Amino acid sequence: MTKEYDVVIIGGGTGGYVAAIRASQLGLKAAVVEKGKLGGTCLHAGCIPSKALLRSAEVYATAKNAAVYGVIAPDVGLDFSKVQERKAEITDRLFKGVQHLMKKGKIDVYEGKGRILESRNILVELNNGEGDITLVPKNIIIATGSRPRTLPGLVADGRYVMTSDEALQMEELPKSIIIVGGGVIGIEWASMLADFGLEVTVIEFANRIIPTEDLDISKEVQRLMKKKGIKIVTGAKVLPNTLEKGDGVTIKAEHKGEEKTFSADKLLVSVGRLPNIETISLENTGIDVVRGFIVTNEFYQTSEPNIYGIGDVIGGLQLAHVASHEGIIAVEHMAGKNPVPLDSSFVSKCIYSNPEVASVGLTEEEAKLRGFEVKTGKFSFRAIGKALVFGESDGFVKLVVEEGTNKLLGAHMVGPHVTDMITEAGLARVLEATSMDIARTIHPHPTLAEAIGEAALAVDGLAIHA
Repeated sequence: MTKEYDVVIIGGGTGGYVAAIRASQLGLKAAVVEKGKLGGTCLHAGCIPSKALLRSAEVYATAKNAAVYGVIAPDVGLDFSKVQERKAEITDRLFKGVQHLMKKGKIDVYEGKGRILESRNILVELNNGEGDITLVPKNIIIATGSRPRTLPGLVADGRYVMTSDEALQMEELPKSIIIVGGGVIGIEWASMLADFGLEVTVIEFANRIIPTEDLDISKEVQRLMKKKGIKIVTGAKVLPNTLEKGDGVTIKAEHKGEEKTFSADKLLVSVGRLPNIETISLENTGIDVVRGFIVTNEFYQTSEPNIYGIGDVIGGLQLAHVASHEGIIAVEHMAGKNPVPLDSSFVSKCIYSNPEVASVGLTEEEAKLRGFEVKTGKFSFRAIGKALVFGESDGFVKLVVEEGTNKLLGAHMVGPHVTDMITEAGLARVLEATSMDIARTIHPHPTLAEAIGEAALAVDGLAIHA
C-alpha cells in the first residue's frame, strides 16, 4: 500500500507537528511519522514534564517558608506520587490537544518507525504490527530530535545513574544526588531537587556554570544556587571508569590538580544531547552530516533540495520554539512563500530554575568580541516593589547596548518570572530599538517589568530608583 503527500515529516515533536500544521494551512497534503507519541521530547520527556516538576518544587519550597508571608502551615509535607500524577495529567492534556490539531488540519499520523528509501519514499514500520506502509512524498522534513548524551562509564541504568529521561520517571526522591553538568538542564534539575529538599552537588567541566550565558548572570546564578545549599564544583573533569555502585554511587573527578571523590544516592548525567539520525537510513541519501548533525541551508534544505531538516537534529539552538520556527520556515520555503530566515540573535533563551534566567541577543563578552563598543545598564530586583511583595527579590536585569547608537544588543535577566518578561527585550531586538525607546515605554507599577525600564535608564546613569 502506498499514499502520496506533498510533505511527509519524520518526527512528531514540537518542530514536526508545527510544520505539519503550517503545511495544512498552506493547502499542502501532509503526514507525520512518529515512533512514540506526538509532541516528542518537549511534551513527554523535556520542556513540559520538567516544568511541571519545577513548579511543584517551587510551591513546596514556598510552603515551607510560608510563615514569612504570615501563613502558618506547620505540617507541610511532600507526596511525590501526587507530583508525578500532576505532571502526567498536564502532559496527557497537551498530548490530546496535539492529536486534536492533527485531526483539525486533516493531517495523517502514522505511528511507527520511518526510514528513507533510495527512491526517496518513506517506509513506515507500523507500531501496531500490521506491517509496513510506503509513503510517497514530494518533500520530506527530518525532525527526529535528540536524546541525552552520556559520558564513558556513566551509562544510565535507571537505578543509580540517570539522564533526564530516567529522572523524570523517578517514583521516589533520593536524599542526595550528584549532577554531572552545570549547563541549562543541569541547573534546572539542581534547583528543582534542592527545592524538594535533596542534597545536591553539581560538577561542571567549564570554569563556570551555564557558560553560554552572560558572565554576570552566570556568577549570580552560582551565588543563588549556593544560597539554596547546592554544592557547585567548576573546572572539574569527571574521571572515566571511576563510578562505583552499591550503597549509592561514588565518582571521582580531577579538580585543581587533585583527584577528588564525590558520593550520593544517585547520579544524573546532564552533558548535552545527541541527534537522532541512526535509524532513518540517511545512507540512502546524499545528505551531508557533520559531527552527527544534518547540514542545511538557511531555509533548512539539505544537500538534497526536497529533503529538509529542522530542530535538534541539525544542531544550533536546541530549543522547542526554535524547532517550531524552523519547521514553519521550511514549509513556507517548499511552498514558495519566500520566508525570512531565522536570526538566532532574536531568539529568547530561558532557564526555568528558581529563580529563573532569560536572555536574548549578545552577551557583553560576545558583543566586545564582535568589535562593538558597548555600555551596560543593570538594575536589581531588590528595588522593585512587586519583587518584594512576591518575596523574590534576588537577581537583576542587564542590558547590553551599542555605544553611540544606544541600539540594544542583548538583554540578560535572572530573577522572578523573567522567562515571561524576556519577550519585551526580544521584540526590542527585532525592532532595532534603543535603550531610550525601552525607557520611554511606560512600565506599569507595581510590576516586575519595571526592572527592564530602570535598566534601560541605567545605561545612561538615569535610573530613578537606583
